[in-house]
Amino acid sequence: MKNVVKPLILSGLVATTLLISCSKDEVYDAQIPETNQQPTTAQVQGNVFEPALVQATDARIAQLKLPAGFSIAKFADQLGKPRMLTVSETGNVYVTSREAGTVTLLRDTNNDGQADQKQVVATIKDVHGLTIYSGKMYLVAIHEVYSATINADGTLGTPQQLIGNLPDAGQHPNRTIAFGPDGFMYITVGSTCNACADSNPENATILRANPDGTGRRIFAKGLRNTIGFGWHPETKELYGFDHGIDWLGDEQQKEELNIIKDGAFYGWPYIYGDGNYNPHPRPMGDTTYAQILAKTTLPVLQYDAHAAPLGMVFYTASASAASGFPAEYQNDAFATMRGSWNRSQPSGYNVVRVHFEGGKPVRIDNLVTGFVVDNNQAQFGRPVGITTMPDGSLLFSDDNNGIVYRVSYKK
Repeated sequence: MKNVVKPLILSGLVATTLLISCSKDEVYDAQIPETNQQPTTAQVQGNVFEPALVQATDARIAQLKLPAGFSIAKFADQLGKPRMLTVSETGNVYVTSREAGTVTLLRDTNNDGQADQKQVVATIKDVHGLTIYSGKMYLVAIHEVYSATINADGTLGTPQQLIGNLPDAGQHPNRTIAFGPDGFMYITVGSTCNACADSNPENATILRANPDGTGRRIFAKGLRNTIGFGWHPETKELYGFDHGIDWLGDEQQKEELNIIKDGAFYGWPYIYGDGNYNPHPRPMGDTTYAQILAKTTLPVLQYDAHAAPLGMVFYTASASAASGFPAEYQNDAFATMRGSWNRSQPSGYNVVRVHFEGGKPVRIDNLVTGFVVDNNQAQFGRPVGITTMPDGSLLFSDDNNGIVYRVSYKK
């Protein structure tokens, strides 16, 4: 696909003409003036396609594709709709289900790579993101943030509410939470819509607060729906995958990997990708697209449109760990792509690796593929949460068939 951007003079005003030809079946042809003193026109070919859901049989799991030396197997199943994951230093695995409003503890007591104990340890309506910090569990629902003590047996104490007034969710209710190297709490808050001028300034942001929930402020904005995020282990720079705008065609908007900085603005809902203008909504008042673009931080990498990035984790396990990945994976990131619905052929439904060189991301490769089967007509896995185990293995959840998978490396 090739983007052609041409200046167009309309009554003394500079407009932008974007001609994006992706295939004979899709043409995005837009004339987008800088201000609303001239008409905006756009034609977009939109598609909806969702592969049918089939069961995760042993035969289907066996045909999943990974790099040489890697293997994949079920760590736990029959979990309903498992979402985000976190792991304690002792190997206790915690998984949320926003639909059920539960946090479940999974334990592998005999170290065979499969959970043999499963226990619901908290019930919180709409709970989604979770993380462990300074010996406590932190959990986030749509409006609330909670903390809970972690008991010696891995169960949780009664959750205590720290925040109770996060913005309404709308289209994006899946909050996530983590603590940075600076000791502050970071909370993601998606937009209420696909593309609009959200009325609450805390929507489409990452928020930062003290560990007790006080001092909350906007850390970064213009992020449509950043769910997976984390800090590079060496540079301590914050990275996150943002969901692109829907209904701009099969190949637009691509998913964005951003380096997220304090006070930065990332363009949504007016600017996307490498500086493209979104035809709707227009900037408000006398503000021009060019003015918004000038203050927009553009992505460092992009990935397949509509792939739907969910979880992200940096890999820090040593290659000498029992299931540790090769040294070349150290300080790279892994991300889950839950999969598309807003394009004619599926994208995502996989787990990817973000290569870092010299502390900077350089490319995105596949780690786990093969969940789309039957000539792209069906799928048996939509990856969501992701985390690493003390032994160096990688866990990720699938919220369609209720499974947590384990990826390990054989030396």
